[in-house]
Amino acid sequence: MARILLMTDSSEAFSRRLLRGISQYAHAEHEAWSLSRIPISLKEKIGLRGIAAHAKSINTDAIIGQFDKREDIEIFTKKGIIVIAQDYGIRFEGIPNISANHHDGGAIVATYFIRHGFDSFAFFGPGDTVFSEERKAGFEEAIRKERPDAPISSLMTRKTALWGCDMEELCEWLESLPKPVAIMACDDNWAYYITEACDRLKVSNAEGNFNIPEDIAVVGVNNDDTICGLSNPNLSSLDQDIEKCGYRVAMMINEMLHNPEEVVHDILISPSGIVTRQSSDIFVNDDANITAVLKYIHENIGQKLSVDDIVAQVPLSRRLLEKKFRSQMNTSIAEYVRKVRVDSMASLLEKGKTVSEAAFDLGYSDIKNISRIFKHIKGVSPSDYCKK
Repeated sequence: MARILLMTDSSEAFSRRLLRGISQYAHAEHEAWSLSRIPISLKEKIGLRGIAAHAKSINTDAIIGQFDKREDIEIFTKKGIIVIAQDYGIRFEGIPNISANHHDGGAIVATYFIRHGFDSFAFFGPGDTVFSEERKAGFEEAIRKERPDAPISSLMTRKTALWGCDMEELCEWLESLPKPVAIMACDDNWAYYITEACDRLKVSNAEGNFNIPEDIAVVGVNNDDTICGLSNPNLSSLDQDIEKCGYRVAMMINEMLHNPEEVVHDILISPSGIVTRQSSDIFVNDDANITAVLKYIHENIGQKLSVDDIVAQVPLSRRLLEKKFRSQMNTSIAEYVRKVRVDSMASLLEKGKTVSEAAFDLGYSDIKNISRIFKHIKGVSPSDYCKK
């Protein structure tokens, strides 16, 4: 029987979903595993040496934990315990890390905001943490690619502890941003801080523009139902395939237990798309007709959309609408629809759909045609995208 010890923040959905994936593997493979949890706060009371001694006393085979960059994780390996780090500050060398393609996650949120018509963007999170810095980089690079001149602001706080926030600093920053603005927070906790700050600003500054999502649209990461639901308004969030990651982590642990010489590698979590809730459920444009068109496109992207169908939604001629749309969105209506459909297809592929299933869901009968369009926009074919 394998005994796995988890030292993560079980108050967050990420850790619980990771545990669920590990449990799914154990059940699927009929492995007699014991899964134990200890609070990460225990480190403050007994230290990492105390944790290691406890782990050894209960014959722990592997520990999955959130470790600080200053901590000596060899305390565990010297006792013959497999160590896997859940990155939240840095990635460790010599041991597997549970990480994510943070860069791609940031790019997905950026594309989402651009498609919703935003021209001003911002990022909020802690500095000196790998997940926050890499999400910020992906977010900003994707915006610069499509909107080279768009203003991008960021607040990478270093004044407080990792899971804390300087509310006064945050309020001052939010006041300074051009509105409307689309803000990506590094995760749902930090997105929640933004909603709290906006509530505070609306009380202290009744004439200010701090309404969500009309003035400030917010998207977090991890799709923590509890945090997203507690927020007022409810938070939109980039979901990640955390259960699948937990399953793969368990598989790797099993391989390492049976073959100590197994070459270790990081386990990366894939983003699986944005869950839209009230905090970003808006299309922004000074022209009400363009806003109506954007809304119609996104709500009907699974249908066969022609430019004539879209023109019929507004009291403008096709020529005038095409001219206004290109001026506002820097692309044609037809090309915009193609990009949104390809993004939707990519999201379906990331969720495990086959190329045929994803094409069918989006109303495509000609797979060769959508594959050609997909490769033109993404640079790879749908099948190669799945492999990647």
